[in-house]
Parts: sequence; structure tokens; C-alpha cells
Amino acid sequence: MTEPSVMTRVELTDPAAELLVRLERIHGALMFHQSGGCCDGSSPMCFPVGEFMTSDADVLLGTLAPGGVTPIEFWMSLTQYEYWKHTHLTVDVVPGRGSGFSVEAPEGVRFLIRSRLMTEEELVAFGLF
Repeated sequence: MTEPSVMTRVELTDPAAELLVRLERIHGALMFHQSGGCCDGSSPMCFPVGEFMTSDADVLLGTLAPGGVTPIEFWMSLTQYEYWKHTHLTVDVVPGRGSGFSVEAPEGVRFLIRSRLMTEEELVAFGLF
């Protein structure tokens, strides 16, 4: 797994970072929005920058920086954030078909969130304790 050099709320596994490098070559700069359910479950959705509009109803959890790729913002709705704010998220990739809206769908894989509760140190650092 890619080790962050500073404390983060969201990070990437190495396979997810490698896929993002390939996807950026195809689609240009990318961004994530954590889906809240509905037709795609609760998946991290990856879009070319500008194809998914965020607003004041969304929270920027962090910026992912896989080597060789334009930094990738990771967003979540404010409502969902209220439920998930105590969790650390890791974006991974697994075989299978995810949402047709997310750019990895034609690759035969899908992004997946792995989560854990934040440590006390993380909660303090992010002002949640």
C-alpha cells in the first residue's frame, strides 16, 4: 500500500494508483466522488475533472497524488461525511464490473473503498476528538 508522507483521510493502494496512471492517459485529469448508494452501491466514482460538479453540499476529504499523475481530489457529500467522518478511507481496485458512470468500468475492474476507524491521533489531528 502506498504510505502517505503526512496524515491523510484518504489514500490509495498501489494497484489503484497504477490504474489511475493508465486512466489519466485516456481521460485526462481525474477526480473521485464517494457515491452514497442508489444504482452504484457505495462506490468511489472516478470522473474526468469537470464531468461531476461538486457544490457546498460536498466535502473535499483530500487530494491523492499517485506518482506521475495530476493530483486527484476526493469528494463526498456533506450528509454522508457526517456518518463517515471518523473513518479513514483507502481506495482499492478489484476485478468486476462497477458503475458504468465511473471511468474504470471498461477496464473490467472497479474501485472499492476499504475503511477503518481513525486512530485517536488521527481524530485529534483532524479536529474530531
